[in-house]
Amino acid sequence: MSEYHPSMLRGLLALTNRELKKWVKEPIILLMAIIQPIIWMGLLGKAMNLNAIFSANSLSNLNIPDIKIPEYDIVVPSSLIKQKLLEAFEGIGANIMQNVFGVTDYFSYMSVGMISMIIMFTTMFSGMSMVWDRRLGFLDKVLSTPVPRSAIIFSKVLNATLRSMFQATIILALALVLGLKISPMFSPLNLLGIYAAIFLLSTGLSSLFLALALRSTRHEMQMAIVNLVNMPLMFASNIFFPTSMMPEWLQAIANVNPVSYLTDAIRQLTILPLNISTLVMDFAYLGAFAAALSAIGITLSWRYLTK
Repeated sequence: MSEYHPSMLRGLLALTNRELKKWVKEPIILLMAIIQPIIWMGLLGKAMNLNAIFSANSLSNLNIPDIKIPEYDIVVPSSLIKQKLLEAFEGIGANIMQNVFGVTDYFSYMSVGMISMIIMFTTMFSGMSMVWDRRLGFLDKVLSTPVPRSAIIFSKVLNATLRSMFQATIILALALVLGLKISPMFSPLNLLGIYAAIFLLSTGLSSLFLALALRSTRHEMQMAIVNLVNMPLMFASNIFFPTSMMPEWLQAIANVNPVSYLTDAIRQLTILPLNISTLVMDFAYLGAFAAALSAIGITLSWRYLTK
């Protein structure tokens, strides 16, 4: 009798299908995941109208007195001074935004960062599923089957990746409705590049959080890890502001933060003039990050997922 060799692909598809069915049966989770970045875009993105700070409108309520020049016995009226200031500030806001953010409006810059944020939150909670599977006994049942242990890890990674792509598509569409200004060079090929970048970061981050959850039986521990990692990953990146505007010590962290590379890659493919060398560097870093973390996840799955 020949020895039975379980199919990695069949096990992966079966477990991934289970994860996706669980997600579809709980639409409120998807709704909440989409509402959160909408609130960030609608409130923070629109409220932080940085263009207005440097625009002529910011001088409209400025109280300017008449200026008297005794040497020439001339009085310069305040209306003339204000008019000249308005002319000088005309268009300066757009120029400053272009030089600092690469775009003329902050909403476009920030809304693209929301795609990275939704991916970050989706992958962070992938480890929670592993904890519940262990507590409910499902993990033990899977381990009693001939399904390769790596399929258990990759099914959850694939689930987080597919969810991230779907949610990113919705966020990008909503950002367009709210006023996102796409680069004239944008094409369907750029959209494939966005999905590829999302796939790499989702694979790396979900592998990381699953590795941290392999031996955990308490969801409180996973929540503590998520809360600990959440803020540094989000704010020590270029989601909200360029890394060049940060202090040097924070720049050092942001320059190794994979979220920064995903955000930059998506901006290159959506709102910024495409820089091929920068884009290649972004994908190289994301690819190395995904490969390294996936290898760690597979190694730990063989070590810690015991029957």
